[in-house]
Amino acid sequence: MAEFTHFDEHGNAAMVDVSGKQPTARQAIAEGRIKMSAECYQMVRQGRAEKGDVLGTARIAGIMAVKQTANLIPLCHTLLIEKASIDFDFDDSEHEVTAKCTVKTTGTTGVEMEALTGVSVAMLTIYDMCKAADKAMEIGGIRLLEKTGGKSGVYRSQRS
Repeated sequence: MAEFTHFDEHGNAAMVDVSGKQPTARQAIAEGRIKMSAECYQMVRQGRAEKGDVLGTARIAGIMAVKQTANLIPLCHTLLIEKASIDFDFDDSEHEVTAKCTVKTTGTTGVEMEALTGVSVAMLTIYDMCKAADKAMEIGGIRLLEKTGGKSGVYRSQRS
């Protein structure tokens, strides 16, 4: 079983020391979903939301969040982000929007937290922009789909 890495020998919270690691290309992809009423879903899908371009705004918010992860999550390293993108898919039968956040860097630590933060803020932005039409929206399914690079190598989620 893997050990927790964010504690020192005395059990105190500590930032992981990555100073001795060699930089490698790293990528992480995370996803999240937001389920909404049929009416709200159609407004988002067709770009008719009262507050404007919901998905465009959520994309920018998610990318901005990626770049701010170290300010939001204690003990995260500040990273030079080389790529951050948010893409959306639609499930018409479930009235659900799925966001995928891809983050890349070359460095000594991974970008999983950045991808998870980006997709989370994108989902929250959709909620914020649509809450006047549907306060019962549900955000869920936020998870890491894939990560590459670093000592631990490749991880791909086995859940579909």
